[in-house]
Amino acid sequence: MPEKRYLMTPGPTPVPPQVLAAMAEPMIHHRAADFRKHYGECLARLKQVARTESDVLLFTASGTGAFESAVVNLCAPGERVVAITAGSFGDRWVKLAQAFGADVVPIRYAWGETPNPDDLRAKLAEIGGAPVAFVVQSETSTGVVSDVEAFAKVARAAGTTLVVDAVSSLGAVPLEMDAWGVDVVVSGSQKALMTPPGLGLVAVSRNAFEHAARVKQPRFYWDWEKTRAAQAKVDAPFTPAVSLVIGMNVALGLILEEGLENAFARHVKLGRACRAGIKAMGLELFSPDEDRSAVVTAVKSPAGIDSGELVKVLRDRYGVTIAGGQGDLKGKIFRVGHIGWFDLFDITTALTAIEIALVELGADVVRGAAVGAAVTAFQAA
Repeated sequence: MPEKRYLMTPGPTPVPPQVLAAMAEPMIHHRAADFRKHYGECLARLKQVARTESDVLLFTASGTGAFESAVVNLCAPGERVVAITAGSFGDRWVKLAQAFGADVVPIRYAWGETPNPDDLRAKLAEIGGAPVAFVVQSETSTGVVSDVEAFAKVARAAGTTLVVDAVSSLGAVPLEMDAWGVDVVVSGSQKALMTPPGLGLVAVSRNAFEHAARVKQPRFYWDWEKTRAAQAKVDAPFTPAVSLVIGMNVALGLILEEGLENAFARHVKLGRACRAGIKAMGLELFSPDEDRSAVVTAVKSPAGIDSGELVKVLRDRYGVTIAGGQGDLKGKIFRVGHIGWFDLFDITTALTAIEIALVELGADVVRGAAVGAAVTAFQAA
């Protein structure tokens, strides 16, 4: 029998069959009218998901490519910028900005700690302000979700352009770009947007476009103005990933058909279910036990168990793929994703597999309690 596979990571995430079917259609030309229809719909739907009237620029790239576009359009060499980091992806912002010559002032937290907007306010006052600040909404390396609305308020008061990494959060937890006054939102296709990897997107406010026009930094492929001008004509400046755009257009349609508020509520319920099951098993959470942590649940590995070995056993023996720890957390935590095309049965499958594998590895866990706790928490929500 072919082995069943279960993808339970915080990205890439499972792709609905409607999206896969759309991507399997015969190739069409990216300048033809039939593709322009898909492209225009996709761009319009991205605005709805980002809750903005601003342009959402689409790049054939990973989320990191979209990160780089934000840096080269907003950060002049030698200019001081602030990067808030509490995990792997916050660290990536620091490295990216440094790679393009920015004078990066990091606000560092221990991995697993939740960043505090008051610290951004204090740091901006201490250094005499900064033109740009970067913050991660959902730090998938730890499961922490930050209060972007509060960070945006601090940045606006300081006259600082705020860039939000929403790669794993867009479409999963609330992010009101216009209402909160966020300048730039960066995301990617392979997380809550339920599409294979390969599309990076950047929602850019008028303020951020004006900021970018003043920055003297070499750029070509990542030039926001090139992409904005082409998209105004429902075109792309360079050859787009045609099949991925068609697939994401279908995925965005599914999200909007469900309704964003319903999607947010579903993710809250899935997070509650996963955390309840983990605790009922006798394991300790690493990510916060709060509804805002609806993207991924991070769990401390039991004493004597290397989480990398757990990930390997689950994948190779049971066809269940979860994520291990990154950086200093490698071997110490494991992570279960629940963003995008997930339901309660996915959570109970993951919990059951984790319990079985941990028992095989010799861990002392409470057997048979996780699924019941998860179902109870989901129904109570």
